[in-house]
Amino acid sequence: MSESFGKAVEEVKVLKQKPDQGEMCALYGLYKQATVGDVNIERPGMFDFTGKAKWDAWQAKKGLTQDEAKTIYVDLVETLKAKYGI
Repeated sequence: MSESFGKAVEEVKVLKQKPDQGEMCALYGLYKQATVGDVNIERPGMFDFTGKAKWDAWQAKKGLTQDEAKTIYVDLVETLKAKYGI
C-alpha cells in the first residue's frame, strides 16, 4: 500500500488542473490521517481561515486507520486523474 500511496502523492501534484477546494481539503485530510494519524494539534485561531479548513478536513478523518486513509487517498487520486487528466 505504501508504494501506491507514494505514487498517488506524486501524481496529484501533476494533474492538468488543480482540484476544487473541497477535493483539496479531502486530499489534505486523508494525507494527514495516512501519515500522522488522528489530529494531534489544537484548532487554529479564528483568523487563520486556511489553517482551520485544513484542521477541519483532518479532523473529519479521525478514527480511520493509516492504511484505510491511504487506500481512500489512492482511490480519490485515481478519480481526480480521470476527471482532470495527468
